[in-house]
Amino acid sequence: MPDAPSVTELLSTAVAALGGQERAGQVQMAEAVTDAMENERHLLVQAGTGTGKSLAYLVPSLLHRDRVVIATATLALQHQLVERDLPRLVEAVKAQSSSAGVDTSYAVLKGRSNYACLHRIREGVPDDQGTLEVELPTGSLGKKVLELREWAEEQSEDGGSGERDNAPRHTDKEWRQVSVNHRECLGAAKCPFGQECFAERAKEKAHKSHLIVTNHSLLAIDAIEGVPMIPDYDVVVIDEAHELTTRVTQAATDELWAAEVERAARRSQRHVEGDQANELADAADALRAAINDARPGRFERIPEDLADALVLVRDAARACVSAYPKADKDDDGDAGLQQAKGAVQEVFATAERMAADLDSDVLWMSEGTERMPPRLCVAPLQVWGPMRDKLLTDKTVVFTSATLMLGGDFNSIATSVGLKPSEREAEHTPDTMPWRGIDVGSPFDYGRQAILYVARHLPQPGRDGMAPAVLDEIVDLVDAANGRTLGLFSSRRAAEAAAEVIRERLPHLTTLAQGDAQLPELAAQFVGDPHTCLFGTLSLWQGLDVPGDTCQLVLIDRIPFPRPDDPLLSARQKAADQAGGNGFMQVAATHAALLLAQGAGRLIRTTTDRGVVAVLDPRLATARYGSFLKSSLPPMWTTTDPAVARQALTRLAAT
Repeated sequence: MPDAPSVTELLSTAVAALGGQERAGQVQMAEAVTDAMENERHLLVQAGTGTGKSLAYLVPSLLHRDRVVIATATLALQHQLVERDLPRLVEAVKAQSSSAGVDTSYAVLKGRSNYACLHRIREGVPDDQGTLEVELPTGSLGKKVLELREWAEEQSEDGGSGERDNAPRHTDKEWRQVSVNHRECLGAAKCPFGQECFAERAKEKAHKSHLIVTNHSLLAIDAIEGVPMIPDYDVVVIDEAHELTTRVTQAATDELWAAEVERAARRSQRHVEGDQANELADAADALRAAINDARPGRFERIPEDLADALVLVRDAARACVSAYPKADKDDDGDAGLQQAKGAVQEVFATAERMAADLDSDVLWMSEGTERMPPRLCVAPLQVWGPMRDKLLTDKTVVFTSATLMLGGDFNSIATSVGLKPSEREAEHTPDTMPWRGIDVGSPFDYGRQAILYVARHLPQPGRDGMAPAVLDEIVDLVDAANGRTLGLFSSRRAAEAAAEVIRERLPHLTTLAQGDAQLPELAAQFVGDPHTCLFGTLSLWQGLDVPGDTCQLVLIDRIPFPRPDDPLLSARQKAADQAGGNGFMQVAATHAALLLAQGAGRLIRTTTDRGVVAVLDPRLATARYGSFLKSSLPPMWTTTDPAVARQALTRLAAT
């Protein structure tokens, strides 16, 4: 059998097969990833948009001797890998004679609730008393559930994956009617549909595959929380790594509210013979009263009534779980019982964590809304410790993103994921985790393609909404660009206010605001007509890709610092200060730098794109931290002269 091809040979073949162009940064990254895998050294790679970073890690992953896990933050990238990059790469590998020994198998693996559950579809959904109800809900919910059931049955017949991402459009509430979480699942051995189960099929395929594509959250549950979800592996590539700490935090965040406890108690009534279900319902009443008396926000110390209520819920839930009949190993399983018990177990685990009031956790109460009652939330104060101890210790990790260097170096991101700046390029010892950081650059010439305009003359942002001068500036810039504007705002209110002004003063343009329609529909309208403005908030900062002359102006209304009352980030900032660091720079400025870089990155998506990033916050030019933020952005030509920015936009609009 001939030797397997080298990384550079296979990369060249794959790029040609995909109709692409080999780039120096892509080759450099592929060689660095290969070296990291072979020498078991952690790697951070910043690879700008257009580098072709997915192939630069997929090719070394295919050639690696053992299984490799690829973890992404977004469904869009996961879809790109599985539906476009991997099939084409595999086809290219198989066409090369020297690749005969390369294992090209791959699989996608997600959490159980991301797959339709055939038991829930065929046997029904538990009602509030825990009885399985096959009949459809009434109204539009029932119609959608019927559509989802029919889709799932078609998937089962055709050998489909049953993944939520492939289902007809639906809401979270509708999807819960056809899916279960891990606690509600009967298990393959007891479920009458275990042989057909979509989630079990996915796990089985993953066990047989060389590459596994998953998401940050499932990786966190497997590696950090110790719940076995992914087959054994020794290397993980984490793409969109700038999102990792946020996704790991989300995976480790729990919520509790009185109605959830009440529902768990009601569903237990028919399965528990003693008074334990009633006692859990009484504990729910105590929790509701304590929540009603508490103020929303972070708790430095838990109010006494709330602490007592959490202990009541914890103890009542523990007693209720213990009162459930013991499972018989020969029993085929009662789905209603299993799912009712799972709900109580969930309540117990969360109440126990909250009642413990650990220094390593942050506890807060959310604001209530008309649709959503106030709820208690608990999240880890930091995740770098568990990531270092439980992921970086056991695995070789490659972190990659277009945005890993904040303030001009890797230190902020490295520290956030559990690596120490002092360990960079260090020697292996029992107490160190050596890592390497490289920036392979970008194929874009930002100095020629993009202008960073900082509106130094404008007033500093305040709490009373945008000043008239800021709105005037937005109108002037949008007018010069003749539309073609993506507006990234710090709040929905600011986005809507700007959209209203543009509609009034520039009625010949089409102005869209987030919330007018679903994001994919808004994006399609934006791309379809260059004389369009699209204004929105966080999901547009990171989730929109619009190359070409559709977008020649990216507006950013203010530096996106976290809100001072953000419970988790304010706690992390305080902890950094208490540890002798600079909490503002380590938490708030780092958060803002990451979002600014992501927002500015919406402008240049191809080598032919041109335009202006306009930051309407003078602090970027005047504040001491401004240089840190600017050095986190692509190296654009910079000006503070509004006339220069308008003239550039006018010229672009005329071409």
